[in-house]
Amino acid sequence: MSTHSLTLAGMPPRAAPLSAEDRREMLIRATRPLLYEHGRRVTTRLIAEAAGVAEGTIFRVFESKDDLLDATVARAFEPGDVLDRLDGIDPALPLRERMVAMTSILQQRFLAIFELMRALGAVGPPQHLHDRPELVAGLEEVRRRLLALIEPDADRLTLPPEQVLHVWRLLTFAGSHREIADNDLLTPTLIVDTVLHGVERRDC
Repeated sequence: MSTHSLTLAGMPPRAAPLSAEDRREMLIRATRPLLYEHGRRVTTRLIAEAAGVAEGTIFRVFESKDDLLDATVARAFEPGDVLDRLDGIDPALPLRERMVAMTSILQQRFLAIFELMRALGAVGPPQHLHDRPELVAGLEEVRRRLLALIEPDADRLTLPPEQVLHVWRLLTFAGSHREIADNDLLTPTLIVDTVLHGVERRDC
């Protein structure tokens, strides 16, 4: 057997090339943290370096840099791991503890989105996202999971669970937005206690 044959025989098998969809996912994951730092000024060179690919790879799966950035922003609004994290909340916990866990999860999501919008110089999500049925369906599923964590204690509430969820989400949203909250973010515990118990002292 020739030396060349021996060398080839001893080499590890070459990894299968990534599919276009895998390269797309890899580029989106690499781009998101760069958007927080550079906003839309991020260059394709920086993205390629972060992804560990040649710069030309970007344009084999995305029509332009803007196309990649738009896909990355859209991904940020998808539920992502929120559904799994909500499913991880023990339904046997007391209502207050369940809601504090819910609030922590949703607040982290809001903070990440708000910081991304700030880095991009945007005041809200791109309008075209409202036309994506998979995104609408995902957010509705989040709402259903949240409601399911409140409904078992409906008989203890003075409002229907749907209304409690509405009030809680509004307070969580506002209390997680630095501008709305005057840079004094509300803690998950404060949000939940305000919704469940209000601010009036019971011993007065």
